[in-house]
Amino acid sequence: MTDKKTTVQEAVSMLRDGMTLMIGGFLGNGSPENIIDEIVRVGLKDLTIIANDTSYTDKGLGKLVANHQVKKLIVTHIGTNPVTGEKYNNKDIEIEFVPQGTLAERIRCGGSGLGGVLTRTGVGTIIAEGKQSMTIDGIEYLLELPLRADAALVYATKGDEYGNLVYMGTMQNFNPLMAMAADLVIAEIEHIVPAGEISVESIHTPHIMVDKIVQHN
Repeated sequence: MTDKKTTVQEAVSMLRDGMTLMIGGFLGNGSPENIIDEIVRVGLKDLTIIANDTSYTDKGLGKLVANHQVKKLIVTHIGTNPVTGEKYNNKDIEIEFVPQGTLAERIRCGGSGLGGVLTRTGVGTIIAEGKQSMTIDGIEYLLELPLRADAALVYATKGDEYGNLVYMGTMQNFNPLMAMAADLVIAEIEHIVPAGEISVESIHTPHIMVDKIVQHN
């Protein structure tokens, strides 16, 4: 195994305009802020972002929305970020709204090689428009398709130089799932420790899924 630690500048240089990015976090908590700030600085554009929400105008991926770098969002809600709502109403940004549990399952399917998930959530609502449905034992389900990304940007409380990651609290909501569902995984880590310091049973994301790590500051 090799040391995967790099600078945030080098990590973001691996990203390109037009990419689909998964970004971890819940209202900014557990988002890789240093990576996001560097994406703002270099001005990547036409991004499709898969995330739980758009945080706030000055926090998390809300900064990417405010800086006109996002063309499409796949999220559960935008209510805490008025800039996102304004852009959506002005048709300056495309948004696919997905129920929170369904979003998590679609990402999990993408990371696990599954063809989709059947759910009753959204049946008979606008969520069902344009989607396949099937009836099993007399109950109607929607088929929700997997989500994958070109890159996942995740935040971990602790990690070692090989990229084994541990998430605390609400950081566990989407970060572990997203680390499974992208071609490139970059992790921003609060505390980087020597290899072997994290017990095997404590690891949430194993190093094999992580390509690069950067130090949070």
